[in-house]
Amino acid sequence: MSLQNTSIQENKKQYKAVSLISGGLDSMLSTKIILEQGIHVEGINFFTGFCVEGHTHAIRKKDQSKRKRNNALWVAEQLGVKLHIIDVIEEYKDVLLNPKYGYGANMNPCLDCKIFMVKKAKEWAFENGFDFIITGEVVGQRPMSQRKNTMPVIQKQSGVDDLLLRPLCAKNLPETKPEREGWVDRNKLFDFHGRNRTPQFELAKAYGFTNYATPAGGCCFLTDKQYSDKLVDLWKGRNGNRDYDFDDIMLLKIGRHIRPKPEFKLIIGREEGENKFLNGYKRQFPSITVESHGGPLTLIDGQFPEVDEIFVARIIARFSQGKDAEQVTLRFNYPNGVVHEQSVKPFSVEEVKQEWYV
Repeated sequence: MSLQNTSIQENKKQYKAVSLISGGLDSMLSTKIILEQGIHVEGINFFTGFCVEGHTHAIRKKDQSKRKRNNALWVAEQLGVKLHIIDVIEEYKDVLLNPKYGYGANMNPCLDCKIFMVKKAKEWAFENGFDFIITGEVVGQRPMSQRKNTMPVIQKQSGVDDLLLRPLCAKNLPETKPEREGWVDRNKLFDFHGRNRTPQFELAKAYGFTNYATPAGGCCFLTDKQYSDKLVDLWKGRNGNRDYDFDDIMLLKIGRHIRPKPEFKLIIGREEGENKFLNGYKRQFPSITVESHGGPLTLIDGQFPEVDEIFVARIIARFSQGKDAEQVTLRFNYPNGVVHEQSVKPFSVEEVKQEWYV
């Protein structure tokens, strides 16, 4: 075959891109932009365990009106692309516990997180015969991972170099290989920048996208102060051992967390949905039920001495329907089958100290 014919065959190649799909609007738009150029695109979503928003919406009554869906799957369905969901819970621990570039306002290691995900996407792309990687990043949109001076860090530290294309802000950045080689038309990419999301909303309208996640998707609970505080407290309660598992991640989003003593904390259901969810953990943790009145199910996490039963019973009774009664009966259920009952006078509202709340 002649070089000329080889060149013709090469020009007919359909290039393949893998898009990091978080479930937010930006990754949705970026994927659509590249699909419009005739590129074969498949999505990838890395499950760290810290995006369980749809799950918590399904549990709590106050969240019943919120969408109960996996936004990444929904985006892939709207775009008609295959989505690969990859469990990285164990690998992600090092990113969270030892971030080279530190944390954001809370326990969010955003820059290290992006480097990790792009690196994993690069590995997957090479293993599966894909040519380049797409993300929904926008210069200046996020204070930690999307600054002009940190975006090149992601390319260098992930090892992806110029195979990383950011369609929404490509015109504000140096040309990547897909642009230079003509795999995509740079003129059909965008120059979005800053935190103003009006351009994204207008582009979404032009594409006919509605009901998408706002403002930016991703749903990472590590950016949430309350959740981050509970995570730090979890580690303190384990004498600085910062290991965690998926059950820990889930339980931090459920219930009222109170640590009346350093050795243990109480996870108190706030409503029926949470009580039902916590019920699934009764074989793993000591639990407390209110027998004489309506009341929450409570799990005890940590080293709990039985001598503290009356003290803890008075706390739990305060959150029951018998909070103003003279006596409330509670049952302590231990995973080894031991059961104790305690009848106590509930603490007053002043006695349940605010500093106990995690």
